Amino acid sequence: MAEIVSLKEAIGSLLNDGDTVALEGFTHLIPMSAGHEIIKQRFQQLTLVRLTPDLISDQLIGMGCVNKLVFSWGGNPGVGSLHRLRDAVEHDWPCPLEIDEHSHAGLTNRFVAGASGLPFAVMRGYQGTGLDTYTSTVAPISCPFTGEELRAVAAINPDLSVIHAQRADRKGNVQLWGITGIQKEAVLAGKRSLVTVEEIVDELDRRPGDVILPSWLITAVAQSSGGSRPSYASGFYQRDNDFYIAWDGISRDRQTFMSWMNENVL
Repeated sequence: MAEIVSLKEAIGSLLNDGDTVALEGFTHLIPMSAGHEIIKQRFQQLTLVRLTPDLISDQLIGMGCVNKLVFSWGGNPGVGSLHRLRDAVEHDWPCPLEIDEHSHAGLTNRFVAGASGLPFAVMRGYQGTGLDTYTSTVAPISCPFTGEELRAVAAINPDLSVIHAQRADRKGNVQLWGITGIQKEAVLAGKRSLVTVEEIVDELDRRPGDVILPSWLITAVAQSSGGSRPSYASGFYQRDNDFYIAWDGISRDRQTFMSWMNENVL
């Protein structure tokens, strides 16, 4: 059953140096405040898993928390590159960064396999892409029924999966709606899970198309109002497009980046 705790307590008790941590949320409900708490508590040597690493990933990498990134697309959405990610890959600053790149379908299937308790998933993708020559988590496999050559992708089971949602009730049942990605699968695949929420309510008011994660699936819930900013949370606040544009300038220079992080996060 989910325990309702503070964000500081949740990160401090559920994450360890060297862990694999997934921060999921697709275009919105991105767990920004949880990422900032990881930075504040100075975790190191993390493997970060995220389909679409964006600003919070750039910040975690730039602050030296991450030494491996498992991903399927990386960038500042609608703006351009992640400059802290580029600096780590190209110049090993602030530390070397290993990358394990996948397609969206491939990494999604890795989460699905992990959520299903299976060692791998099977797909037709990757053939002809060359990606399977650069990662040990993709391998050719023959169908035992037809002999067709397919690709297997290794399951991923993060030590901690973190997502953001709109609300939870006081028993720890979580509700999210709007554009969703693989938050459900990430929670199911994780050995431990943390959900930050905009609000905690007495009773969940069901919405069309919502996703309900029952309390028994979740390790901890922490209230963090505005915890997805500058991304948006459907029904609560809009995306801060100006900040995404501003981040391009903030993150280009190491000193400017560090000054911003010291002032606004640390």
